[in-house]
Amino acid sequence: MKPSLSWDEQVALLDNRGLTIPDKAECAQFLAATNYYRFSGYARYFQRPPHLGDDDFRQGSSFDEIRAIYDADEALRARLVIPLARVELVLRSHVARVIADNHGAYGRYLDEDFYTEIGDRKSTVEFCLRDIDRSKDRHILRYREAGIDRADYSKLPVWSAVEAWSFGTLSKVIERGGQGTLADAVATSTGIAKAGFAYRVRAMVYLRNRCAHHSRLWHHSVLDAGPTPNNVRHKAKRVAGQFEPRSVLDVIASLDDIACRTGVADPLLPRLVADYGRNSAFWQGLAKPQSPRDHGRDGP
Repeated sequence: MKPSLSWDEQVALLDNRGLTIPDKAECAQFLAATNYYRFSGYARYFQRPPHLGDDDFRQGSSFDEIRAIYDADEALRARLVIPLARVELVLRSHVARVIADNHGAYGRYLDEDFYTEIGDRKSTVEFCLRDIDRSKDRHILRYREAGIDRADYSKLPVWSAVEAWSFGTLSKVIERGGQGTLADAVATSTGIAKAGFAYRVRAMVYLRNRCAHHSRLWHHSVLDAGPTPNNVRHKAKRVAGQFEPRSVLDVIASLDDIACRTGVADPLLPRLVADYGRNSAFWQGLAKPQSPRDHGRDGP
């Protein structure tokens, strides 16, 4: 069991492990605002491999260097918020339009057999109803009656319902709706390639959730990586250099493509390259994510 350490004691621990800390008061203030555990997710890439019994920092490692990586990661999450939000909104609009035009605006989207479910997971309708039930918006409340456990939403139009769904629920509707036909129809409606469309949307949800929860993007291998089309990937690599299929940059390349094709945002990758440079430690950690165990001893 590890003891709980004060912020000054945390600074002392970093100092004892060989981290250069020019201003210990500033470091303590940063840890108080950030959390030592969150900071350690970045710091471990500057340490000798802890799993080999040595968690000292490599010679020359400094708090300011790690803080710069942390700040760049925080700034990247903030810059992703707007394009991700705009893509989410345009998808809501097209999902509602496609369902209303092809399947009817009322009721059908809440039928169990409207969806092709995956194994024994919670049904898509359950996710839809859960999100609608949680809504406090007037456009939803007017369909409820006091004292009824579950309202009758058969008269709730789909263009209203989509505004209550989380991005994750919207992604499930796209992937499973219309007995598997909805994804292709929404892709066609938005002018995006059909191949792998639903999984690309799922990758957007994954990235949005990491940003929303302030999770590390640097040296993160994306679990829900969508199949970014080869032509999109090749075009992005001409701007950004090489990056791995499960890297955050691959998802950003896919995001740029969807945002540009729907006209909701300008591409982000060129601006990121201009700001950080392909050879920076921050950029390399985005492009070629590694776990601390696989990370070499020579630098981040």
